[in-house]
Amino acid sequence: MFNGPERLTESNGIHNSEMINTILGSKGINSQTFIEGFRIPVTKVIAGPCVVTQIKKTDKDGYWAVQLGFSTKRSKNTSKPLQGHLKKSKNEELKTNSFPRYLREVRTDKEPEYKVGDTINASDIFHPGDIVSVMGISKGKGFAGVVKRHGFHGGPRTHGQSDRERAPGSIGQTTTPGRVYRGKKMAGRMGGEQVTVENLHIIAINVDTNELEISGQIPGTVGSLVTINKIKSGSLKELEHEVVAQMVEGEGEAPASAEATAGKPADQGKPTEAPVDQGGAK
Repeated sequence: MFNGPERLTESNGIHNSEMINTILGSKGINSQTFIEGFRIPVTKVIAGPCVVTQIKKTDKDGYWAVQLGFSTKRSKNTSKPLQGHLKKSKNEELKTNSFPRYLREVRTDKEPEYKVGDTINASDIFHPGDIVSVMGISKGKGFAGVVKRHGFHGGPRTHGQSDRERAPGSIGQTTTPGRVYRGKKMAGRMGGEQVTVENLHIIAINVDTNELEISGQIPGTVGSLVTINKIKSGSLKELEHEVVAQMVEGEGEAPASAEATAGKPADQGKPTEAPVDQGGAK
């Protein structure tokens, strides 16, 4: 089961998962794909290409890390010190008047095999069926009340009150302790926070466009920056138990054929009527 997308999206790149398992991307639209008749909701992500802009070393920086650059912006929007730092990469894919928009570090346990100026694509790290985690900034929802922000039930409409349906209620006690405890759930700004969603599957990879199809939903708005981290290798067969649970009971049963019902008596399967007492009362 689930053999289609694996043969259509095989990666022909170098698998560098032992060194770096993370890539930067831009969130795309939500969509859905079908595997052998089963519907799987997916989110499309443009992952890479990322340019290696710096290699951090233990003797100088205290740790091993690879600095990745993703997307582009014009030189007039880039500071002069940052331009001097990024020009060291000398990547041919970058235009002369543009520089990476985002810079992120990915730590490694040992000296990476990459060098400054290398390009990392999604197909170099991920394969269909791999399990990943996606980190992004959630959508900002502005100032929200406790019902929307924390799921409070609110108070009743009746019993002498008509305007407390979405109120938080009491937030503390009397003079002991005489203060509001830290972390009390109250109204405030909602969203715009770093969120990580784990245990998602790579459904398909487009090697030409670096587009990934990731199962489920990921945080952020369309076009926002996301960080995709590979947790472990996997297979699309692991999704079998998830999509089978979406089948409706009786949906997969085939209707009886005409030949099977032709020789069946008309009254077969119907409840038999009880015999009528003809004696009656005398």
